[in-house]
Amino acid sequence: MNESARVIAYYLPQFHPTPENDAWWGKGFTEWTNVAKAKPLYHGHDQPRIPADLGFYDLRLPEARAAQAELARDYGVEGFCYYHYWFGGRRMLERPFNEVLASGEPDFPFCLCWANHSWNSIWQGTPDRVLVEQVYPGMADHVAHFDFLLKAFTDPRYITVDGKPLFLVYKPDDIPDVQRVTDYWRERAHQAGLNGLHLVGVSHFNPGWDPRTRGFDACMMQKLPPKDGHIPWQFLDAKARKLLSRGRNNLTIYAYEEMLGFLLRSKKTEFMDYPCVLPNWDHTPRTGINGLVFHGSTPELFRRHLRDALAKVADHPPEHKILFLKAWNEWAEGNYVEPDLRYGRGYLEAIRDEIVGAA
Repeated sequence: MNESARVIAYYLPQFHPTPENDAWWGKGFTEWTNVAKAKPLYHGHDQPRIPADLGFYDLRLPEARAAQAELARDYGVEGFCYYHYWFGGRRMLERPFNEVLASGEPDFPFCLCWANHSWNSIWQGTPDRVLVEQVYPGMADHVAHFDFLLKAFTDPRYITVDGKPLFLVYKPDDIPDVQRVTDYWRERAHQAGLNGLHLVGVSHFNPGWDPRTRGFDACMMQKLPPKDGHIPWQFLDAKARKLLSRGRNNLTIYAYEEMLGFLLRSKKTEFMDYPCVLPNWDHTPRTGINGLVFHGSTPELFRRHLRDALAKVADHPPEHKILFLKAWNEWAEGNYVEPDLRYGRGYLEAIRDEIVGAA
């Protein structure tokens, strides 16, 4: 384990065809579909983003998953945090993790984050159309959910904190009677012979959110600025200005450098808090002229962001010196560290230098 910090990277399993995506978006749709068709929307807009070393991979291939793990390990990432989708017993995008779990490969640490939110069709400009609704049928569903999770928690690769499996929940407050649920999960973990669970709730924009009152051990605050049409007009060409002037579009642009002080919590908390570091943000490949963009991210600015986050965990106990990286491979949201044609391995080198080099 690195002494400076434990970097755990969110991992999106969207890069393979599924029957649902075929039906919604067309045969063969994956996240790469949006990435490849992206276009620059203003002067200096860095689109499209093109992968380098790993290429346009397919996560059904064990070779692709192995190459990702090898790259992450070489550059100081401790493990992947796979997004896990559970909709009242229905799972989505499950094939990559199912195969990781069943095969034992790659031999690389992992944990899970329950991404408990509904899916909509925002990619087609209709965010009110629900594709899959996140539901909570009751305790019987939480029993079935834990039965599945236990298979992951007992895998020797599963990431632990103080010997307890690490599990994240994206929207804790959406779960009815959430503390009853967390109490049940902990009871089941002890019955299974585990040391317990280390439960982390994601807080969205709320600095006063206290995980302990919800039955969680720690918090990770994910912050993005308001989506309010803020835009430096000097970036816009005549076409973009015309689109925006119609009033039906809401492109928002912030300078990444100016966001660095905003992205991390400014005050120390009484509870355990894990920083979330963002290499960039630009989801215009999904949302087009309605997107949110952090303009001007570079590996060196990301390095500064990492250093600020490291300072915030410097006094944490060794097992709790955790940084969550959002993300390893969210290409259509612009927040990834996998190599691309513009910066190569620059973002990975920043992680290696600041994390491994400081250890």
